[in-house]
Amino acid sequence: MIQDIYPHKFYNQYDPSKKADDESIVLCFKDSEILISGELFPKLKDLKNVNREDLIYLFSVDGENSYFLLNEELEEIPEGYSFVGIKKLRNNGFNKKYRVFACYTAWQLNNWYKNNRFCGRCGKRTSLDTKERAIRCECGNIIYPRIVPAVIVGVINKDKLLVTKYNRGFTQFALVAGFTEIGETLEETVEREVMEEAGLKVKNIRYYKSQPWGIVDDILAGFYCDVDGDDTITMDSEELKVAEWRKAEDIELQTDDFSLTNEMMKRFKDGEKC
Repeated sequence: MIQDIYPHKFYNQYDPSKKADDESIVLCFKDSEILISGELFPKLKDLKNVNREDLIYLFSVDGENSYFLLNEELEEIPEGYSFVGIKKLRNNGFNKKYRVFACYTAWQLNNWYKNNRFCGRCGKRTSLDTKERAIRCECGNIIYPRIVPAVIVGVINKDKLLVTKYNRGFTQFALVAGFTEIGETLEETVEREVMEEAGLKVKNIRYYKSQPWGIVDDILAGFYCDVDGDDTITMDSEELKVAEWRKAEDIELQTDDFSLTNEMMKRFKDGEKC
């Protein structure tokens, strides 16, 4: 999965005392694009007219490479660099997984910082906390990074798995998925989403694994479960264009190993315990 970046190690502890030097990596976003050259993010020494006070420490990789966010518009694009859509990093076969993971995580934080420059309670300008990754307002409002829980569901029907395709966006096979509602447990989300998307009741809900997915602020929780009773699929055609039972040998995996969805489909395809 995207967070499985061994032998690299991701350190996300917030350290407001960290200061950028010439070798620090600076992530620059414009709308949904990131500044990049080939597979390399710029270092501070590559950028001109950047005020170091506009840099926010994000995280480090391997305890050495420090990543900072440029919290303002980039005035001048350095030679050899260009802005590329962050989704293209995955779609174009960008082969350094830890860099894609760094990009997606930074994108999540970038949006959080930009969306909270003013307080949602009183409207005043906010400031960065000096001790933890938080944004504060003088009215007492404290804002923490937004993390949205969602589920990925592998529904099993004896020797078959329920696979889907979305109506829009991502074109490869996937599993039932959806966001957790207010006042709902993750297990209740599993039951509701399977019923909404495929018209099926489920039982024996069992947790598998989780995954951060910063491109949409998610923390994904993967579950397997068994169909309960009638296995006739009633597909939500607004959400999906495909929903069908497939035997292991007929399951088409995604083209990379970034997603929890793909790992769950692969486990079933390989005959592993689900």
